[in-house]
Amino acid sequence: MATLKVLVTAEDHAQGPESAEVTLVEYGDYECPHCGRAYPIVKQVQKHFGQRLRLVFRNFPLGEMHPHAEAAAEVAEFAGSQSKFWEMHDLLFENQTRLGDDLFSELAERLKLSTNALAEALEQDTFEPRVRADFGGGVRSGVNGTPTFFINGHRHDDSFDYDTLVSAIRQAMGTAKSA
Repeated sequence: MATLKVLVTAEDHAQGPESAEVTLVEYGDYECPHCGRAYPIVKQVQKHFGQRLRLVFRNFPLGEMHPHAEAAAEVAEFAGSQSKFWEMHDLLFENQTRLGDDLFSELAERLKLSTNALAEALEQDTFEPRVRADFGGGVRSGVNGTPTFFINGHRHDDSFDYDTLVSAIRQAMGTAKSA
């Protein structure tokens, strides 16, 4: 079983407490239809487990298949630099079929972020190193498609439907308690 090679740190985008029983890491692509289907499922899983689950999202844009994925990841990182990562993350997935410069500007305005600063950051590839670092860590961890999930550092190779994810997380919680 593949394991997470880049440990979760304070630099990661995370929701939920560091002390959570389980950390769920998702490598995702904002333009990937499978990630789009996983998005509401992950939200539902988070609601189910509450403070017992920590979610980490890492960028894994598949640019050859998804022409807007890299820019969308950089837009999310731009928002993250102003403490709005999760808001942008959600808006990108909720508007997945409209990804592009017009949407990016619209979402930046909605989050009260500077559209000029966003355009400059995209033009200068300011957040490309962060996105590339996430991608490289994913490759080293055996990620070869999206979404890819890791539960407490172990790749989840089963389905990402709600029941399967909940069951896998419950199993990890049981393992953590008996360790």
